[in-house]
Amino acid sequence: MDLDVFVSAHRAEWDRLEALLRRQRRLSGAEADELVTLYQRAATHLSLIQSSAPDPQLTGRLTHLVARARSAVTGTRRASWRDVTRFLAHGFPAAVYRSRHWWVPTALLSTALAALIGWWIGTHPEVQSSIAAPSELRELTRPGGQYETYYSSHPAASFAAQVWTNNAQAAAMCLVLGAFLCFPVLWVLFQNMLNLGVGIGLMSSAGRLDTFLGLVLPHGLLELTAVFVAAGTGLRLGWTVIDPGPRTRRTALAEEGRAALGMAIGLALVLFVSGTIEGFVTPSALPTWARITIGIAAELAFLAYVYVLGGRAARAGETGDLDRADGSASAPTAA
Repeated sequence: MDLDVFVSAHRAEWDRLEALLRRQRRLSGAEADELVTLYQRAATHLSLIQSSAPDPQLTGRLTHLVARARSAVTGTRRASWRDVTRFLAHGFPAAVYRSRHWWVPTALLSTALAALIGWWIGTHPEVQSSIAAPSELRELTRPGGQYETYYSSHPAASFAAQVWTNNAQAAAMCLVLGAFLCFPVLWVLFQNMLNLGVGIGLMSSAGRLDTFLGLVLPHGLLELTAVFVAAGTGLRLGWTVIDPGPRTRRTALAEEGRAALGMAIGLALVLFVSGTIEGFVTPSALPTWARITIGIAAELAFLAYVYVLGGRAARAGETGDLDRADGSASAPTAA
């Protein structure tokens, strides 16, 4: 292809397209049609030049021109508060609801594992001695010991921020690492249940299990639920890699991954609530029954949010993924 001849033949079209793009006023119907036609031609010209006679300067100009024209033709979509409201009212709870068959069993099995570990440690002194020296265990479990002072060891605001950050990171790890065939998620989940089981076992052996539960339950119900949701979603993402179903593996992983990313944002908000409870309610002077009641109320509110709003949105077709209009088109696949 003679590049000079090609440029001479089409320069007027490119200049006209650039002139239309510079227009400050609204284009007329005829001008809008002309813009679309010139955009399509310029895209074709760019493809021909790149494949037949690549010229860096000309390719750069046409690439910039085609990108501007494409933005003008297709338009751009800006996020708004309406998107945030829609995500919180429909997208996030629907995504959590859809993954309930993963995180509910995860929650039940993990809780049973923590209880089993706690029973094993609490009833076997030799296991306790392998964890720490007797003097250190007494310091942990005595009235006013480290298990109790942990929640008031720092100012409430900074402690809540630290707890929120740590828990949000753990939840994000479960969601992200799920793509690696589930194993990292199981490890993160086991570490959390091991820590909980050790606390149950040591405090029960000291006859202070009620004190421990009074400290853990106010924030722990909602916090652990968020961790279980993250772990269950991560496991679901890992299983998608193994068995994508009727979708291609790439499409299935992209759809579930985008939903998981949205859930990470939503769970960060949930963990902010649990971190606030842990920072301000757990170490407060409120009676134990009042602190636990606040924790139960927060947990029930979240479950109602998921099963009522999320269930309704999921039955209406919401998945937590992008809207169809925002996603890329894909060819149908056989079931």
